[in-house]
Parts: sequence; C-alpha cells; structure tokens
Amino acid sequence: MIILGVDPGLTRCGVGVIEAGASRRLSFIHVDVVRSDPHTSQDLRLLTIYNGLCAKIERFAPDTVSIERVFAQENRNTVLGTAQAAGMAMLAAAQRGIPVALHTPTEVKLAITGNGRAEKIQIERMVAHILNLNTMPKPADAADALAQAICHALRPAGALEGGEREQHLTTAQRQWAEASHNAQRRHSVDRGM
Repeated sequence: MIILGVDPGLTRCGVGVIEAGASRRLSFIHVDVVRSDPHTSQDLRLLTIYNGLCAKIERFAPDTVSIERVFAQENRNTVLGTAQAAGMAMLAAAQRGIPVALHTPTEVKLAITGNGRAEKIQIERMVAHILNLNTMPKPADAADALAQAICHALRPAGALEGGEREQHLTTAQRQWAEASHNAQRRHSVDRGM
C-alpha cells in the first residue's frame, strides 16, 4: 500500500510518500515540500499548494492520503492557513476517489515513538530509523509528512489489512489505540453523548 502523508501548511506543505508492505515493512519512496510565496494573495497561495499536491498524487498514485488533523493554536492566522491547506489536500484526494485519514500530532508521536509528548528531534530520528534513511529529512515539514504516513501505516488493529488482530500490535501501536480511544471517549463526553 502506498501512503502519501501531508503536513499541511500555507507557506510550506510537507509531502512524504512511503510503501507499507508485508508484515508492515515500511519503505521510503519520496519526500518534498510544496511551497507558496507569502507575498502573493492567499487564494493564489492555496492554488499553488493544491496544484503541488495534485502533482504529487498523480505521480505516486497513493492508496491513502494521511493528513495532520488541524487543532486550535494560539495564532489564529496560522491555524486558519493550516486548515485551508489541509482542505486542499482533502479535496485533491477526494477528486481522485482516494481515502483520506486524519491523525493528530499526538497520535503521530505515539505511533512513531510510543510517547505522545515526544520532541520534534525524537520524531525526526525515529522517522529516519524506521525508513532506514542515512540522514534526517529536512525541513521539519518533510519529516512531519513522513511521520504522518508512518502513523497511518502503523494504525491499530481495527484498521489493519488482512485481518491482523491486536496480538500483533507493537507497544507503540497499543498506546496509539488506547490514546485514540480515550480521546474519542472524551470528545463524546464533551458533546454530551
């Protein structure tokens, strides 16, 4: 399965492509950053991001596009641009009938390191280790996109292909599943369900 990970951003949108093979063996395919000029209007910047993402999807024909789930930050302008870039990635995938997965930064950290509060350098090192890369991907947006793809490949039992069950999960995957379940429970309680 080919997974295209996206770390959405309006100035730099990270794109990482991996292959998840038999026994969850992960292989590096591609990493890049789609850039837009901050001196142009926002509509043209979004068009640049969209066109760049479309080109990557056309080139690599992923089975799934995994995108960082946008969460509230203190800087409203940053979160707005990030959400719009994520929307461009979702649109590009939806137009081609490619399933989209959304994973929070905490889910990604848990899947990659087993620690939902891991530092960025820890994520970068684990991405390089998991994919057998000689150097860490740069810039950070590129490493984050690969981490997003890896997170999706290591998702817990219910979403695994081939009927694999929970006994085959790694410790990090079990922690990921537990954190995801707890977050969904909290969300349901918050919404009064």
